[in-house]
Amino acid sequence: METALTVTRIERVDDIPLLLAQLAKMEVASRLDQHFPTHGNWQGLTLGEVAVVWLAYILSEGDHRLNSVQGWAAGLLMTLRVCLGAMNLRELDVSDDRLCLVLDRLGGDDAAWEAYEQAQTATLLRVYDLKARRVRIDSTTAKSYVGVTEGGLFQFGHSKEHRPDLPQLKINQSTLDPLGLPLSTTVVSGERADDPLYVPEMRKVQAILKQPGVLYVGDCKMAALATRAYLAASEDHYLCPLSAVQMPAATLRALLEPVWAGEQALTPVSRAPETAPDQPQHIANGFSYGVTLTSAEGVVWQEQRLVVQSLKQAAAQHHRLDQRLQQAEQDIAGLNQRGRGHKRLDEAQARATVDAILTQQAVATLLVVEYQVDTQTTRTRAYLERPARDVTKVSVTVRTARDPLAYARAVRGLGWRVFVSNDLALDVGEAVLAYREEYLIERGFNRYRGKLLGLTPLYLCSTTRIKGLIRLLAIGLRVLCLAEFTVRAALQAKAEKLDQLYAGNPKRATARPTTEMMLRTFTGISLIVVSLGGTDWHSVTPLNAVQLRVVGLLGFPAAIYQGMSASSGEAPFKMSEP
Repeated sequence: METALTVTRIERVDDIPLLLAQLAKMEVASRLDQHFPTHGNWQGLTLGEVAVVWLAYILSEGDHRLNSVQGWAAGLLMTLRVCLGAMNLRELDVSDDRLCLVLDRLGGDDAAWEAYEQAQTATLLRVYDLKARRVRIDSTTAKSYVGVTEGGLFQFGHSKEHRPDLPQLKINQSTLDPLGLPLSTTVVSGERADDPLYVPEMRKVQAILKQPGVLYVGDCKMAALATRAYLAASEDHYLCPLSAVQMPAATLRALLEPVWAGEQALTPVSRAPETAPDQPQHIANGFSYGVTLTSAEGVVWQEQRLVVQSLKQAAAQHHRLDQRLQQAEQDIAGLNQRGRGHKRLDEAQARATVDAILTQQAVATLLVVEYQVDTQTTRTRAYLERPARDVTKVSVTVRTARDPLAYARAVRGLGWRVFVSNDLALDVGEAVLAYREEYLIERGFNRYRGKLLGLTPLYLCSTTRIKGLIRLLAIGLRVLCLAEFTVRAALQAKAEKLDQLYAGNPKRATARPTTEMMLRTFTGISLIVVSLGGTDWHSVTPLNAVQLRVVGLLGFPAAIYQGMSASSGEAPFKMSEP
């Protein structure tokens, strides 16, 4: 007697088991439960488990909206139950009400969040055997259409998203090199200046790492004397450029005079591109000198100043200088045109217009301007009641010429910048290469605005919940950074590359794949449940070669997928070959 084979359920598994395995390796759920305990009446999944499921949804779907998670979980109940080991999991465990409670807890208790970050970072440093030698600190903004209230989180300020018309909040973050792994995340109101945020963030990092001698890298806003004095007193190091206020143009020219006179030798800096590691490229030149500094609090320390010229930046500034000169010459030549539509200027008007053009293009010292004034007087005859009279017309011709000496002086001063550091063992080359990896923290900020984390647009109105969402996404950023770091390190150790990642070009390989690229390769994996003779049989779509390789590079067994086939305790259903 034949028994009908019936497919009772199909779940699109995709990258969910991989993400949940990564979150479990990071011990996210247990750390959250440790620092954000729930009320005794809380039932179902713990707060940490709810947060982990929501993070898996965000990283898989690229959507942080609360009202979409429950329906998504309803279609993946069996997958989530098996991966989490929670067979009593219900779709109501991730309802929007439950997710709101998670955000309220994460965003409403700053002390608990700081304690969680300390414990979470300590776990990651141990599990991934990370060495804390260099930390970067920077900030970004997130805009919203919520109203502005006095003392609220959203305020008008300097927008890094070029939307000064919208209120914003500010996210200050410290990250660990070379991963870009967030160590601490602070959310403050949008009108706050960056300078005062550095020392509090450094204190958090110091409490997390508990070791001196760490190099903190930042932009010129970190170069405030009080900030540098704090790090010097803390036995830590800093590397940052001086602003134009701290290093005026006249002072910089005085430092460069010995270079131009051939009295100061320059150290060349080279960097090997990733595509050709055996072909280093000359990227900068520089020299250093030392100074002794004293803070208002009486802290005395030695600082070295590194005067560096970036060749690429100098070339770009040279190109822009030539463009401004050419534009100024064209605009001034246009004043000489005659005829309809061209206003005739007298000498005073011509000089004022030329001065405005030179100021706008910032080339007043590079162009020599000559004015030729021609006066022509003609006699007009009498007509009717109008008597004969003399009419005088003034014609002004403006000519320009470039000053070759001033131009040469301007060109030789392009691309120079002064960096400061209290790490006296840091040479010019190391400093340049360290600062040029500033993109690591900026890449994390871009991921907040990217497809997976997608912080904006914000669909929440409560500032507490918005703060909680940012903190949740900061955990998601840790997942992306650690997965990427693990795979790249494994590929480097084996001197291998990963292919099948680029759409339309499967043979193209890379040794530096992104987490986003790797997650996309898991699209199409399904969990199939069939009923045969009153028994349910489970089977998971077999992983292809690149999926198996990614799972292995991340350090996970293939059982995180294959194990779901035997989750019923019986032998898995054998899928017939097509």
